[in-house]
Amino acid sequence: MNDEQIKRINELYKKSKSEGLTEEEKKEQSELRSAYIAAIKADLQSSLDNISIKNDDGTISPLTKKNKH
Repeated sequence: MNDEQIKRINELYKKSKSEGLTEEEKKEQSELRSAYIAAIKADLQSSLDNISIKNDDGTISPLTKKNKH
């Protein structure tokens, strides 16, 4: 997600509150929001994958188990 896409999300939000959106704009807004949410989830998962917990016995365990696809 780049700055232009985030700017467009904000523009569409403001327009939806002030004058409403066309069907095309509603579709664009939905797609952009979905992409934004997916990017946030991926970033969060990446962050969680890099966190480990030190156990009482001194061993280290990853916070999350990596998904095997």
